[in-house]
Amino acid sequence: MSFLFGTGHSFDPEKDIPDLSGKIILVTGGNSGLGKECIKQLAKHNPKKIYMGARSINKAREAILDIKKEVPSAEIVLLEMDLASFSSISVAADAFLSENDHLDILINNAGVFASPPGLTKDGYEIQFGTNYMGSALLTRLLLPLLEKTARIPKKDVRIVNISSEIYRSAPKGGLLLSQVKTPLTKISTMARYGQSKLANIYFTQSYAKRYPNIKSIALHPGLVRTSIGDGMTANPIFSFIFNQFNRVAAVDIPTGTLNQLWASTADPTKVKSGAYYTPFFKEANGTAIMRDSGKAEELWQWTDREFREHGF
Repeated sequence: MSFLFGTGHSFDPEKDIPDLSGKIILVTGGNSGLGKECIKQLAKHNPKKIYMGARSINKAREAILDIKKEVPSAEIVLLEMDLASFSSISVAADAFLSENDHLDILINNAGVFASPPGLTKDGYEIQFGTNYMGSALLTRLLLPLLEKTARIPKKDVRIVNISSEIYRSAPKGGLLLSQVKTPLTKISTMARYGQSKLANIYFTQSYAKRYPNIKSIALHPGLVRTSIGDGMTANPIFSFIFNQFNRVAAVDIPTGTLNQLWASTADPTKVKSGAYYTPFFKEANGTAIMRDSGKAEELWQWTDREFREHGF
């Protein structure tokens, strides 16, 4: 089970995250779970600002107040954003760009898991559309600022994408790009989720290849006791099994956040762009399908066409 939650580690966020003075950070899905813990730990190291991307304004406000109880000096800015809506992402990106002249760390943390069949507002299978297309569009819209920041001497710019070992459950042969504008009811909810997580890895590889001045990393946080499984109404039996297993085998949220904190802040000579890391801090070779550069390129070209059709 070690691939789910890892083994021992020596990374201590309190001591090992360096001083983040001057840095601007954006974390999506920041109002709960891994995202909230990630913001809290980063806030302890003096960043200039941390943006909390969140769909629910009320939950985000509560999360910010909660974090400030432990880190009173935290400069956290709420950024309303629904990753299942291109228009919402565009408004959020415009707001961010209007307020900032640099962006040091983008953590694409938000996502949905084991959702019932459905489509996003823009017509993509709900898990693929949220977990992949939403994060990919946000990154695309913020890319000019990320590139600008990377040109500043001694700047260390990173994009961190939360994937999952469940990428292994993606459909045989990889991504079903010709069908992702349907609910994909012919495959299981886990296969749909796995497809979105495989896309996150391909996305990371493509960015690392095209933008070498920006460090792009994908990672699996491990099996973590978060609320991400609460929406698993698509398969009640699987939901019951998952929740029982989760109670026994999963790690707590602070431990589950370590991989993304490390990827976001560790010595840049130790974090490899384009790599996929499993707990804790282990570069994973993965499966043959994960390493298929042809399929990664196919996804890149397909995504570019989709965004252009939507005016981005």
